[in-house]
Amino acid sequence: MSTHDLYTIPAELSTWNVEMAGSSRFTWEYDDGRDRMLALYQKGKDKQWDSAKRIDWDLEVDPYNVLGIPDQTIAIYGTPLWDRMDEKTRQDVRLHSAAWQFSQFLHGEQGAMICSAKIVESVPDLDSKFYAATQTMDEARHAETYARFLQEKVGLAYPINEHLKALLDSTLGDSRWDMPYLGMQVLIEGLALAAFGVMRDITTKPLPKQILAYVMQDEARHVAFGRMALRDYYQNLTEAERNEREDFVIEGCYLMRDRLRGRETWETIGLSKADVEEAMVAVDQSEYLKLFRSLLFSRIVPCVKDIGLWSPRLQQAYADMGVLDMAGQSLDTLMRQDEEIADKLDEARFAEEEAERHAEVAETIALGGEQD
Repeated sequence: MSTHDLYTIPAELSTWNVEMAGSSRFTWEYDDGRDRMLALYQKGKDKQWDSAKRIDWDLEVDPYNVLGIPDQTIAIYGTPLWDRMDEKTRQDVRLHSAAWQFSQFLHGEQGAMICSAKIVESVPDLDSKFYAATQTMDEARHAETYARFLQEKVGLAYPINEHLKALLDSTLGDSRWDMPYLGMQVLIEGLALAAFGVMRDITTKPLPKQILAYVMQDEARHVAFGRMALRDYYQNLTEAERNEREDFVIEGCYLMRDRLRGRETWETIGLSKADVEEAMVAVDQSEYLKLFRSLLFSRIVPCVKDIGLWSPRLQQAYADMGVLDMAGQSLDTLMRQDEEIADKLDEARFAEEEAERHAEVAETIALGGEQD
């Protein structure tokens, strides 16, 4: 089935052409490069995995309860609008919310694949090209995984959100080699990683937990790559150059914040214009979503500070968004946890499978003994 058959809203075009600027940079310096970057590259090679084999696609998913979380997490829960809805409309809200969220993950992963390919092309250092090549493969696997999940398990998809599209357009259309790092590795990947983490930790369903945990294990390396490359480069920026990057970060963070409102989901399920506006008010006032939005900046804010973009006006922008306190988060601790959670999930799954195999063998032996 074509993905276009799954879209709730017709996609504008079958392809989206972005005019990219900048130079393709070759380097003839084949020395060993930076030890930290080469270690990350080695890890990127060692940690490749096959989504068709590592993920248990036989697990069932209820499209009307994809994550297995209570309705209290829905922005309009408990409002007069929710109370007026019949059960069919509430089911639509649950389905469309999940479809929209995972669709944006899918589109973001394709954007990450293209951005990492552009980094291979444009970054001047060979060790960075090496690592970005492994990331391009990672992002292809993530896009493949989310596409399969939407097609086989959810059965519904949304086109790319206008705010995510705008940030990708700005990131890819910039001629400076560091902008794909800043737009993708820091902003888009940072927000996605935090969203994956919240959903991974609250879902009670094994298939989405596997997908989110395994994707996050890769993304932890990607954010580390961006931090490493930009921290070195941004030490030598002029004040004017640093101001330009900070302007980009501020605009990008507002775009990411607005993306989370998901207005198109409320418009698509057939609500009246008045009900859509009522839903948007509930989205902005929801205490759960305020906490969720705040947590989504837990990876971006400390990363921006770490790479050296931390002027008073940038801090004020984060204060206005209500996320400045996220600067105290330890990125290293969060990334280490992402790695450990994926490994422990594997250990638990394979231990369970091994126990099942032993039980089957024991049962077979027992049956053989009875026949004797």
